[in-house]
Formats: sequence, C-alpha cells, structure tokens
Amino acid sequence: MTHPPNVRTAHPSAPASAPGSGSGSGSAGPAGSVPPGPVPDPRPGPEGGLVTGPVGAAEAMARLRAAATTEPGKLRIVGAVLAALVIAFGAVTAMEVSDRAAAADDVVSRSQPLSADAALVYRSLADADTAASSGFLAGAAAEPRAVRVRYEKDIALASRLLVKAATHTDADSESGLQIRRLNEQLPVYTGYVETARSYNRQGKPLGGAYLRFANERMTKVLLPAAQKLYDAETARLDRDDDDATAWPLFALLAGVVALGALGVAQRRNYLRTNRVFNQGLLAATAASTVLLLWLAAAHTVASSQLGEARTSGQDSLRALNEARISSLKARANENLVLVARGAVLTDDGKNDKYETEYRENMGVLADALGRAHRLADDARGTAPLDAAAKSLDTWQTRHEQAGRTDRAGDYEGALTKVIGDKGSTGESFDEVDAALDRALAHEQREFTRAAENGRGAFGLLPVGAAALGVLAALGAVLGINRRLSEYR
Repeated sequence: MTHPPNVRTAHPSAPASAPGSGSGSGSAGPAGSVPPGPVPDPRPGPEGGLVTGPVGAAEAMARLRAAATTEPGKLRIVGAVLAALVIAFGAVTAMEVSDRAAAADDVVSRSQPLSADAALVYRSLADADTAASSGFLAGAAAEPRAVRVRYEKDIALASRLLVKAATHTDADSESGLQIRRLNEQLPVYTGYVETARSYNRQGKPLGGAYLRFANERMTKVLLPAAQKLYDAETARLDRDDDDATAWPLFALLAGVVALGALGVAQRRNYLRTNRVFNQGLLAATAASTVLLLWLAAAHTVASSQLGEARTSGQDSLRALNEARISSLKARANENLVLVARGAVLTDDGKNDKYETEYRENMGVLADALGRAHRLADDARGTAPLDAAAKSLDTWQTRHEQAGRTDRAGDYEGALTKVIGDKGSTGESFDEVDAALDRALAHEQREFTRAAENGRGAFGLLPVGAAALGVLAALGAVLGINRRLSEYR
C-alpha cells in the first residue's frame, strides 16, 4: 500500500502525545503550544466544556469574607471603624456646638436687646402718659417746658423703637400683631392729648374729659399691647437661652463611644502583640479625650455664665422693669386723682377709680423692689434699690398729706404737694425713677457681661472639634497601618 510522501501514520495502539509534549528535544511545537488568554475555570460549562469567563460576584464576596477572617483583614476593619467613629465624633460636636453658639449669640445680640426695647416701649408710653397728666395739672399757661419736652421725647422714642422692632420681627407673629396695634393706636392717643391741651388752654373743663379718654386709651389698649409685645420678646429670649444651654447629648455620646472603641482596639493590640503602646492609637485617644473634655468644660462654663445672666441679669431686669412701670402708672393715677376730682369711680361706685389704681400700683412697685433686691448680688446693685425704697416711703407719706389737703378743700395746696418743685410727691417720684434707672443700667451691664462670657466659652470649639476629629482619625489609621506592616 502506497502512502503519500511525508505523511506518518500513528499506530492504533500508540498513545496520544500529551498536549505540549515535544518529539525528542522537549520543546513544544506549534500544535502543542498553549494559546494566549485568561486561564480557564476548570468547572464544566453548560455544554460540558470549561468556563472561561471572569470569576462570579458570589465567589468574589466569598474571597472577601475569607480575607476578613485573617488578621490583616481584621485590622483593616478595625482601622476603618475607628476612623469613622472619631470623625463622626468631631463632626457631631462641631454641629451641636455651632447650634449652641448661634443661640448664645442670639441671646446677646438679638433676643435680649429686643426684649429690652419692648420694655422701653412700655416705659416710654407710661412715662408719656405721666408727663401728659403732669403738664395738664400745671395748666396751659404754666405748663413746664421740660414736662412737654419729656412727653414729646417719650412718644418719639416709642415710635422709633416700634419701627426698629418691626424690622426684626415676622409680621404674622404675636410681636408683629402687637406692633401693628401700637402703631395704629398711638396716633389716637396723641390726638386725645392734644385735644385736651387745646381745651385746657381755653380754660374749658372738657379738656379734663379728653385727658381721661387719653389715659383710658393708654391703660386699656396701648399698655396691654406693649405688655404682650414684651412678653413675646421675653419668651423668645427664654427659648434662645434654653437652646444655648441644652446639653450636647449626641456629641457626648459619640465621644464616649469613640473612646470606648479606641480602648478596645488598644487592648486587642496588647493581647495579640504584648505591646503596651501603639503610638497612632495613643494619639487618637489623646485627641478624642481632649475634645471630650473641651466639650464638657465649654458647655459647663457657657451654661454657668448664661445661667448667671438669666438669674442675676434677666430676672433682675424683669423685676426692675415691672417696678419702674408700676411707679409710672402710679404717678399717672396720682395726677388723675386731681384732674378728675372724684368724677370717676370704681365699678362698685364706692371709691375713686384713680386713687384705687394708685394704691394697687404702689403695692406692685413695693413687691417688685423687694424681688429685685433679693436678686441683686452686689452692693452696686442693692444701693440704688435701697434709695428707691426710701424715696418710695417718702412718696407715700407725701401722697397722704396731699390727699388730706385736697379733702379739706384746698385744691391749690394739694396741687402744690403733688407737682411742686420741693417737698412734693413729684419730687419723690423723680427720685424713685432715677434710682430705678441706675439699677437697670447696672443689671443690664451685668447681663451683657455674663451672656458674652457664655457665648465666648464656645469660642473656637467648632473648628477645634473638626481638627481634632481629623487628627484622631489620622492617628487611628497610622496606628493600624503600623500593625499591618508587620504582615508584609
């Protein structure tokens, strides 16, 4: 049988050569070379062949889980957790402290000034009513220029403060509603006063009726609206104060958790290596500890100072404002006793309305002075209150003398005892008012000092919290990486 040249036939029983085996020299021929490409997966494919695609996602996850069970894998997880915890601690601290610092700043620069302005609106209105009645009693020809100027300044000040308050107040809020009411009713009041002065210049008794209308508008409309404005602004001040002194619970909790995790990590490191210190973890612990202590100290100081501002300043100012307003209302009532000459009685028809209200306001004045005296914490705070209490006693004594003179039929004598320059109830009222003004100025300074100290206690803490959080995270990562380097 003839075979084609250069063709060799294999014996049926000859074994097939292994893939890649050579003929004698051991080198792989073209037929036996391994083709380039990815190493095939030895698992059977759907048609019985081999799977040559990439490894599946399930197997990748299995490999990751297997890697996590090794010590290097565990260390990487520990490092990531520690970094996340200390970063979270710094971030939460920065956010909570920023909120409290903003509230403290509102106390100092917004809410308290607005509350003080609202009190001054009330005081200016009450003082204007007092000045109007004092000028009316003095008569058209003899009306002291100083009294008229005082009335005009009070009205102008109240108007200016209302404009200022409106620019810092939501129009739909309670404060906005009361500001609109005051702006609407103040011209009505001043119109009554000018009409009363006009009739008084003509010597007509109708002037007294218009003055009583003005006083009724003041006591039943304007002063209640001013009181509501003051209450609303004081409530806002209280809310800001509460926000500024609230404990940063999330930040404190995050700090405790971060320090606990760092402690566990260092104990784990000690048990596996018998090394007491890891410099990176130790730095992270130190940074976290400093931040936690700084947070606690800053909040304690801020709460203490803002608390002092609230009790020694804000509460004292509230009592002093009540005292001063009561003295102004009492003085207006005292003047109106002589203006009305018994024509206006209480609802039961038994007593003079203005004399009754005078006594009520004097009682409120005495109580408010007592509260302010108890709240005052130094001699500079108590000295003007002692002077006010002494002048109050003199005022009451002189008022009784003026009342007896009036009841005896000596109207001119009673008028002199009420509005005269020397030895009059007006002189005692001025002394009480001046003493209360000194006390208010002192307590306002005390409030501002304490509130600014409370605001300053937060200082650079938000920035420091962020910086220390990053520093602690860096220390934790470096500390873990040092351990990881031992496995390379």
